[in-house]
Amino acid sequence: MNVILSIKPKYAELILNGAKRYEFRKYIFKNKCVEHTYIYATSPIKKIIGVFELGSIIRDSPEALWKQLGHLSGMNEAEFFLYFQDAQIGFAIEIKYIEIFNDPGDPEGLIPGFIPPQSFCYLKHSLFPECAAKNHIESKSSTTGPTSHDSQPMEKSIRSDRPASR
Repeated sequence: MNVILSIKPKYAELILNGAKRYEFRKYIFKNKCVEHTYIYATSPIKKIIGVFELGSIIRDSPEALWKQLGHLSGMNEAEFFLYFQDAQIGFAIEIKYIEIFNDPGDPEGLIPGFIPPQSFCYLKHSLFPECAAKNHIESKSSTTGPTSHDSQPMEKSIRSDRPASR
């Protein structure tokens, strides 16, 4: 099972350049078998720009999430707490092994009847079977880059020469 996450272009770019290592949500997937997450950059881009493997999903109060992971959020404190306004619980989705598509995919051409999800939607199958399988996503450890909250090396992203629309 895979998902498509709708992400504002500003934050999608921060994910792609490695400044945002966690995606924060008020609600999380109920299906625990999610393997890969496709990044749908919302308007004005409206494209699937990459895919990543999920790491850990942390459930906690927004205050605790900020204290633990704020430096990896790609947001300032005001943006973070505005997003979580009135929420008692939040979720932090770890972004691992990202593949960036050089030729972003038009979801309307890939998924019949596609409607951009408010937050996320499930996919029963990979959009790109040859590129989104765990064994085919290559990554390299960063020796000088940022580290995660548990001090393990972060993984660098790779760029794919495959078009996303295959």
